[in-house]
Amino acid sequence: MDEDFNMSMRKFLKQVGVTSQQAIEGAMRDADSAGKTYEAKVVLTVDGLDLEHVVTGTIKGQS
Repeated sequence: MDEDFNMSMRKFLKQVGVTSQQAIEGAMRDADSAGKTYEAKVVLTVDGLDLEHVVTGTIKGQS
């Protein structure tokens, strides 16, 4: 694959990961999340491509 493509993909995915973690941590601080478990879902779409990618998982609140 093209180097420019790889770099733009990595930059985008890093931004998604960092900003998503910050958003989740902020919401967990604002909620009474101790001992609770949350089902999480991310839906990725790309304008101009026929793409919908869904990732699901579980996030546990801090004890």
